[in-house]
Amino acid sequence: MIIPNFSREEKLFQKGYKYIAGVDEVGRGPLAGPVVAGAVVFSNIKIIDKLIKNGLRDSKILSAKKREYFYEIIIEESQDWAIGTVSEKIIDQINILEATKLAMKRAVKKLKNKPDFLLVDGINTIEDFPASQIAIPKADQSVFSVSAASIIAKVTRDRILMDFDKIYPGYGFAEHKGYGTKFHMKMIKKLGPCKIHRKSFSPIGELLSRFLKK
Repeated sequence: MIIPNFSREEKLFQKGYKYIAGVDEVGRGPLAGPVVAGAVVFSNIKIIDKLIKNGLRDSKILSAKKREYFYEIIIEESQDWAIGTVSEKIIDQINILEATKLAMKRAVKKLKNKPDFLLVDGINTIEDFPASQIAIPKADQSVFSVSAASIIAKVTRDRILMDFDKIYPGYGFAEHKGYGTKFHMKMIKKLGPCKIHRKSFSPIGELLSRFLKK
């Protein structure tokens, strides 16, 4: 298992950068709900060491309970943090890749202070943002600030889908968080797509056409 560390951030501090943000997104694959990005800035080495020793990792390999635990510490102890969201309606208009970029851009723009360097998970940097930056594939596994960003993004999105579960009951959003599980697909076929389903995603568009023809 890869353990995230703070070495990239430390090297950037040594080069003179002072406000370094890790950026990550969640929710590219689901059939419903928004894509959510997180941006986190850390400077307290003692807290960073404590979080790593306590098991902070990429959000995808943590239990929901662990993510909630780290989420609370991150928002309390980080120097700065922010969330950016892009709704399913916008995803349908501009496509999921562009929506992902927009969510990350919104997150970094919401930080209290403008970062002077961005560590971005994936292969795409954030366009038209005035800061030095680098895109790092699988950075959520190895770069501490990005791992932290993945956690706050994941917890935020999960909470959004749990709220949607109350508004649109029957689909099971609280359990699968919008992903295309067998149960989710079964309920879409039974109930038809609802307002938060991504109509531009082929399974949803096809099912919507069939449902409207009934």
